[in-house]
Amino acid sequence: MEMMKVIAMRKSTRSYKPEQISDESLNNIISAGCAAPVGNGAYDTIHITVIQNSNLLNKIAKTAANMFGAPNSNPLYGAPTLIIVSGIPNEQFPNVEIANAACIIENMTLAATDAGIGSVYILGALCAFNADKELLKELDLPEGFVPISGIALGYPTEPLAQERELKQNIKINTII
Repeated sequence: MEMMKVIAMRKSTRSYKPEQISDESLNNIISAGCAAPVGNGAYDTIHITVIQNSNLLNKIAKTAANMFGAPNSNPLYGAPTLIIVSGIPNEQFPNVEIANAACIIENMTLAATDAGIGSVYILGALCAFNADKELLKELDLPEGFVPISGIALGYPTEPLAQERELKQNIKINTII
C-alpha cells in the first residue's frame, strides 16, 4: 500500500474480534517498530514486550478499569495482543524514552493498518502497572526498565476506515 494512503486510513480501533493475529503479521509489525528512530541510537534503552496471554490481558484490563472507576469497561478494548514499549528514564535527555516509544508505536500502527489489522495507542491502561507491582513483575522487564506506552492489536470488528482526506488541522507557522 502507498504510505500516504496508509496514513490516511489509520485510525484508532476500539473493538476487536477475539481471533489472534498471525505470527507473520505480528513479526512485520514488530519489525516496523524496531525500524523506528531512537534518540542517540540507544536501542539498548528500549524493550518490547508482546502479551497474547488472555489471562494476563484480562488482569491488566481489570486493574486499569478499576483505577479509572469504570469496572465494567475494558481499556484494552478486547484486543487479543498488547505490545508494551518500555524504556529506561534518562536524566541527561529527559523524556527521550517517551519520544522513542511514540516513534516505535507510530511505525507499528502504520504497519498494522497496511496489513488490515486494527490498532490503538494505549497509555492510560499502563497505569495498572503502577497500581499493582505484582502485575508489573509479570512483564519480566530487565532491570531499570519501566512501561512507557503500548499498542493494542487485533482484527477489527468493523472494517478499517476508508482513506480520508489528509488535512493540516494543526496550527502551523513558518519562519523564513
